Amino acid sequence: MNILVIGEQVNLDEAKAKFGDGHKYTFERDHREAERFVQGSDLVLDFILDEDPFQVEIYADKANAKVFVNTAKISLAELSNLANHNLKARLFGFNGLPTFVNRSVLEVSLLEKSDEGQLRDICQNLNTEYLLVDDRVGLVTPRIICMIINEAYYTAEEGTASREDIDLSMKLGTNYPYGPFEWCQRIGIKHVYELLEAVYEDTHDERYKICGKLKKEYLKST
Repeated sequence: MNILVIGEQVNLDEAKAKFGDGHKYTFERDHREAERFVQGSDLVLDFILDEDPFQVEIYADKANAKVFVNTAKISLAELSNLANHNLKARLFGFNGLPTFVNRSVLEVSLLEKSDEGQLRDICQNLNTEYLLVDDRVGLVTPRIICMIINEAYYTAEEGTASREDIDLSMKLGTNYPYGPFEWCQRIGIKHVYELLEAVYEDTHDERYKICGKLKKEYLKST
């Protein structure tokens, strides 16, 4: 497949690690530069549309384009709304946050149930299994992991345990590959904060109310 990757170097690296070297990859960091390659690609992996959702307009007139959009922080329904529900390209949501791409199962969502056949064909060509989840901000795995990270910040803020002890306890107790603070560093505190903010705005669930210490570290990093 000819795959266009729009994002950062880490996104290209994870895509290649997940889908292998049997595909031809084109890499662009900017939507406007990437637009000229959309029609000639079999698949677009857009990791950064959530950073500037109005760039969805580049897909409006691309009738044959198939686009996987990182929808951890914004839903397909929101993107469709921004495009006045006039998208000719076929958009699929996926969990494209750092550390989540190169896993055995790709977490994906649909705007229309009728698109599932095309999704199945794409994933078959990518030689990956997929798990279909609802088109909601945070999907499933990102919101769970980021909620755990947020709770870890509350625990550390209260002085119940150190960050090192929390990380070690999570790895030994739950067999997670990383502790919450390790995972936060790998995902990026910007992504963690913005995902929690988006999920809280969507649900108003107190479980996603951002810990003050996490917010402070996010603000320092921007």
